[in-house]
Amino acid sequence: MKKKIASVLLALVTTTMLVACGSGAAETKTDNNADNTAKESTESTEDAGNTESTDSDVAAIKSKGKLIVGITDFAPMDYKDDNGEWIGFDADMAKEIAKSLGVEAEFVEIDWDNKILELENGSIDVVWNGMTLTPEVTGAMECTKAYCNNAQVVVVKKDDAEKYSDKDSLKDLTFAVESGSAGEAAASENGLEFLAVKSQADAVMEVEAGTSDACIIDLLMAGAMVGEGTGYEDLTHTVELTSEEYGIGCRKGSDLAAYINDQMKALYADGTMTEIATKYGVQDAVVAQ
Repeated sequence: MKKKIASVLLALVTTTMLVACGSGAAETKTDNNADNTAKESTESTEDAGNTESTDSDVAAIKSKGKLIVGITDFAPMDYKDDNGEWIGFDADMAKEIAKSLGVEAEFVEIDWDNKILELENGSIDVVWNGMTLTPEVTGAMECTKAYCNNAQVVVVKKDDAEKYSDKDSLKDLTFAVESGSAGEAAASENGLEFLAVKSQADAVMEVEAGTSDACIIDLLMAGAMVGEGTGYEDLTHTVELTSEEYGIGCRKGSDLAAYINDQMKALYADGTMTEIATKYGVQDAVVAQ
């Protein structure tokens, strides 16, 4: 009888041990599955965090109902008429692009030296102001194709023009240039002494006032601002220091640049771009799109 009881007890103990082992294995498997699920979830979250934003600037502009254009006062590209409205070749073209988006163009005067920062912090959508496509600009912005040819030229008093007809004759002059501009870069590259001022218009005023011997500004601006029939008839431009191209700048990675390229091509094809360029006297500088 004792042997029979012992056998029964042994069987019960064995069964209990098997159930316990099976339960432990199941729990271990469940824990492993939970760990794997958590790991996959973490990896998925990390992947999402590493993915670049695919937000569309074009969609955002349409949503807010306006295209914010960063500019300076720069005739004949962007300047105010007698009613205080922004006009000019760039301003009118920006209005056409805004119209194609179904929004209004809003113009904001910026410090040209801070144009990249203005884009990055979202205070403007685009820089559209006769901007030269320099390595600094193309490296920091998503730029459009060139739409205008330009040059950096020296402006002096008309009476002194014959004395300053080549680069060698400029070395003893003091220049005014717009801070952060292609004019400043040209002065630096040619080893010229210069004073950086807020705008190209201010640079011209320095020459008119006699506080600088000369200034370096865009050829398109010089054509509209100095010489016969302008407000600075006693000034003229002489030496061309560079040749360059204008482009439009958007935030790095923005889809707006490609959109503007497509629209500019259409506006060139239907004659709108040439018509606006002729209105402001820059038709010879326009690049075929």
